[in-house]
Amino acid sequence: MNKILNIPRAIGRKLKRGAITFHRSVPKWFYAFPILAGVCAILHAITCLSVPFADLFSDTVCAAIRFLLAKLTGWIPFSMGELTIILLPFALLFMIGLSIWMVGHYKAKLYCRVMAGMLSVIFSLYTLFVLTLAPGYQGFTLDQKMKLDREAVSVEELYATAEILRDKAHAELDAVLFRHGTFSVMPYSLEEMNDKLCDAYEKVSAKYEFIQNFRSNIKFVMLSEPMSYTHITGVYTFYSGEANLNVNFPDYSLPYTAAHELAHQRGIAREDEANFVAFLACMESDDPYIRYSGYINLLEYVMGALNKADSAKYSSFYGTLDYRIVYEFYAQSNFFEQYRDNVAADVSGAVNDAYLQVQGQTAGRQSYNLVVDLAVAYYKAHPTE
Repeated sequence: MNKILNIPRAIGRKLKRGAITFHRSVPKWFYAFPILAGVCAILHAITCLSVPFADLFSDTVCAAIRFLLAKLTGWIPFSMGELTIILLPFALLFMIGLSIWMVGHYKAKLYCRVMAGMLSVIFSLYTLFVLTLAPGYQGFTLDQKMKLDREAVSVEELYATAEILRDKAHAELDAVLFRHGTFSVMPYSLEEMNDKLCDAYEKVSAKYEFIQNFRSNIKFVMLSEPMSYTHITGVYTFYSGEANLNVNFPDYSLPYTAAHELAHQRGIAREDEANFVAFLACMESDDPYIRYSGYINLLEYVMGALNKADSAKYSSFYGTLDYRIVYEFYAQSNFFEQYRDNVAADVSGAVNDAYLQVQGQTAGRQSYNLVVDLAVAYYKAHPTE
């Protein structure tokens, strides 16, 4: 009986000795990381409890840090976020091997310092998440900020919105270059596209004060082909402040996807809202191809919702599209077929789904499609725009 009672005491003594060894081994500046993370945890909790505070914090402190990070990494010709992901497996293998070696050679002090380094990275990532993007998930929704009446959407409203977007896309077609029977072609470089999108964001920011305004450089992913198997078209890496673009996808998707990641970079956290802000930015562009990209990509979302709601009406609407847009969609479907079903897509999709649900987007991956509700509400309020 005494032996059983002594077990907790023995464990307690070992934990105490371990804590003393850790404290003596790590540099004193290590403790700044858990303290900062603790402060940010409190701030994070407050943003979850107070919508006005979440917006205020996102529009002030977070906006300044997002701007600073974007400027600090913007001049680097490659993506720091992509480099981190590439090196991560090697770093993990190194850390596992080093840990095994240290335990085998009883290097307790070195082991504590390595663990402190790993914990510092984790604390830093959480701190940066709270100080850049997290409050954006808790603030007022985009429809509230734009005073849109967002409610359940009828089939008739879907069809009417699709007609508006179709007509807008058709109006841009004569300025768009197409390969015969296939994709449209962006008539300038990716760098020029970047500049045009920054110009567009200057205009949309002037209209909507909640959209942060600054010029930044989109990072073009070097491993875009492998990334395509994950179905990821772009990503905002909050810890480096970079808007990253998968350049392997068809040209007509690139301006809209880039505008989506730039929206995240400017504090629009929710996926449906980033989709809609990307559309608003594309609409404000002086360039016809960027406007075409905005209209055609949002049209795809609306048509997808129409197909689910009423396949007969969807088929009827599809027959009204200009043949060039039909070829565009057909070519896109053929292109995507090679990436459609694979393990990488399943894993990345599950991770993204879990992340979005943790941030309060209960629809998970389907939250991207909720942009349809915003589009319908917008054109009900602004039918002539």
